[in-house]
Amino acid sequence: MDPNLLTLFKLSLIFVNMLMTRGLSDADAADLSFTQQPRLLQCNQSVLLLEMERCGERFSSDMNHVHPDNRCNLTHFIREYHVFSFCTEMNAERIGCFWPNPAVERFIISVHKHFFSNCSLERVVLVDPPDDTLTLLILVPVALTLAMVALVVWCSKRSDILA
Repeated sequence: MDPNLLTLFKLSLIFVNMLMTRGLSDADAADLSFTQQPRLLQCNQSVLLLEMERCGERFSSDMNHVHPDNRCNLTHFIREYHVFSFCTEMNAERIGCFWPNPAVERFIISVHKHFFSNCSLERVVLVDPPDDTLTLLILVPVALTLAMVALVVWCSKRSDILA
């Protein structure tokens, strides 16, 4: 291969490498003229509560279109609830508050109490299993444990034969 061609090939590889690493470098991509910290938004609780009320009003109007018998079935109002949740999250972040925060949580709980208070499941009564089943469930692990201990002791005494 021609030495000049080889040198040209090496230079082109170096040039391509420079271009690629320059595009990946953080120092070159960052705006170095920015020397101050960005101004962080302070969470304004009163504005946050006003925005939460606005989200709640929209959710309330959307839920008025859902039949009261279907309010406990999530498939009937999942879209409305998603819009409500998204509204609270975006407004909290826009105002400069964390989401969820205690104020937002209290508001969401109040909305849940208003719309979904009758949706609690009936309490399931737990009963003990029959005595035969309970005895079996206790004795099987105990018997297996004793058998394993006996097997280990037997194998340790006969280690000279098994080795």
